[in-house]
Amino acid sequence: MYLTKAQERMLAGEFGEASSKAMEILVALGKIYGAPRLVRCTSAQISGVSYKNIGDAGADFLWDLAQKGARVRIPSYINPAGMDLNRFEEMKLDLKFIEGQNRILQAYRKMGVNLSLTCTPYQIGVEPRPGEHVAWAESSAVIFANSVLGAMTNRESGVSALCSAITGYTPYYGYHLTSNRVATLLVRVGAELTDPVDYAVLGSYVGRVAGERVVAFRGINPSREDLKALGAALASTGAVALFFVEGVTPEWRLSDRPEVADVSQADLKKEADKLGGSAPSAEVITIGCPHASIQEIGRLARILTNRKLTKPLYVYTSRQVKSQADQLGYTKIIEDAGGKIFCDTCMVVSPIDRMGVSSIDVASAKAAYYSPMMSHVNVRLASLEKIILEASEAV
Repeated sequence: MYLTKAQERMLAGEFGEASSKAMEILVALGKIYGAPRLVRCTSAQISGVSYKNIGDAGADFLWDLAQKGARVRIPSYINPAGMDLNRFEEMKLDLKFIEGQNRILQAYRKMGVNLSLTCTPYQIGVEPRPGEHVAWAESSAVIFANSVLGAMTNRESGVSALCSAITGYTPYYGYHLTSNRVATLLVRVGAELTDPVDYAVLGSYVGRVAGERVVAFRGINPSREDLKALGAALASTGAVALFFVEGVTPEWRLSDRPEVADVSQADLKKEADKLGGSAPSAEVITIGCPHASIQEIGRLARILTNRKLTKPLYVYTSRQVKSQADQLGYTKIIEDAGGKIFCDTCMVVSPIDRMGVSSIDVASAKAAYYSPMMSHVNVRLASLEKIILEASEAV
């Protein structure tokens, strides 16, 4: 792998032990994947933040880097934590969890990372331009950046994204090369899609078929919210990091002889059932996986206007979007109806089972896929309107 003089000096330790170790990891990664060189990246989005997921071993690793002088060189953002930093007492967490989570966040803060605590940096103003190289790690953020924004990133690990944050570089391979941003699976959609949850189910179905391939969709006309739901699901049941929608996304490249898959309404019904579409109504409603946008919260507020919930509702979003919701009056409507808005975390990376929850209603295929495995709860998948109207009364 070719390194510039500055990169060689960083690897040799002239910029400190932490930078040297980070560069060593990136060079090793690049050699594994045949990268000819490193490329500058403009931002990093780092996973591996919740104490629930990385525990004391992860906290020790982060603190070791911070103590060795690790400091980020580019704007860097982190995934949700395992708790709301202001409302953790309502989450019934023990002292060990709280202290462990705070230790992780202190290490990131010491390294100069923005404590954004969201899986949707594009909802808080972090929107790389088409063709811009970034190093993002969270699966739904990666696929949104590549597909909807037209930026260039591989599906990084939390460690490799952090190394890119520290050095300002990422290996030049995979989706950083236009030649690799070509769809080999063409999906022709014959089903009617009227709600973001329909796009989520489509993504879940296609993700199982696609694996790691780039997917091209024909026959759909999604909104930005639909694209977010579609991508998050594709990246959950599959390892898809890039998709195209004909006439919608900034890119459209199809191989000469792609595999063709036709998707029917019956296919989506079967997929929805796999995700809990026919399950009974759950104990608690959870919205915000990926983190709820201001549009989604506004939609929720409109449904809940002059209504009262008959069971708990937890909405998860970033602190910046929550501030917007406060200003627009959405938070008051939701809280007056009996709901709660949590920031900094979500139902997947927080120990929601410790709150006594055993089943949740979700409007997200990603949440429906991961929650049973990671949070040990049963799920029902349905549209936002269906979930809320069934669990509320007019007042």
